[in-house]
Amino acid sequence: MDKMIKTISENGHFRAFVLDSTETVRLAQEKHDTMASSTVALGRALIANQMLAANEKGDTKITLKILGNSSIGAIISVADTQGQVKGYIQNPDIDLKKTATGEVIVGPLIGQGQFLVITDYGMGHPYHSMTPLVSGEIGEDFAYFLTESQQTPSAVGLNVLLDEEDKVQVAGGFLVQVLPGATEEEIAQFEQRIQNMPAISQLLASSNHIEALLEAIYGEQAFKRLSEEPLSFTCDCSKERFLHALASLPKADLKEMQEEDKGAAINCQFCQTHYHFDENDLEELING
Repeated sequence: MDKMIKTISENGHFRAFVLDSTETVRLAQEKHDTMASSTVALGRALIANQMLAANEKGDTKITLKILGNSSIGAIISVADTQGQVKGYIQNPDIDLKKTATGEVIVGPLIGQGQFLVITDYGMGHPYHSMTPLVSGEIGEDFAYFLTESQQTPSAVGLNVLLDEEDKVQVAGGFLVQVLPGATEEEIAQFEQRIQNMPAISQLLASSNHIEALLEAIYGEQAFKRLSEEPLSFTCDCSKERFLHALASLPKADLKEMQEEDKGAAINCQFCQTHYHFDENDLEELING
């Protein structure tokens, strides 16, 4: 089962989240039938949003929109504080690799654009925050967002590794943040350790990548494990929710669907679940 380990340094000056999101991204790939580049891009966005939501409390929901201008198109994700995330990618059929190494290409396929975060505290006034995409690699864009928009110096590593058949082999990452009280010397030491870390792909490929990530982040520095929390790809769509959406349409449109299409069909963008509403369903809405 996917999980997030929340930790803090013994001196309370740094915190780190370490994630195993393999099943989350694997299920997203299955739901959207994504090809290699689209799988990695969508997976990175889902992991980033799980990290964003981990910083929140209560019933807060985080919508992450990566709005690039290249072939992958937009990536939309929604996460909550319970570790649940859902998402979709505009173009699921992008598959491009470097011929020499076989490495999956993402950044140029996202291109330039915006990293937009919408935080909904359930009060009716969602908070919007946005920074430009700096590389399209998503991890770097996310770190830039945290540092610039939330004024929290952060280091981020996240990735999705695929097997020989381009199926998700492992997915996960880490988020390290500086907390108040950290000295310049401590920050410099932490930065040096992060810079000297093995590549995130190498750490994820370890037999126990959670422990490998923690060891790489903290080195010899003492730290405490605060919690272990479940993560999952979970969509909260339902027939009732889409029925409610249909009810908001003009009755003339519902009548047209009833007479010409003999019903209505809706696909959930987030999980591709198909919902069908027959003539009787529409009749109830028209007369309701």
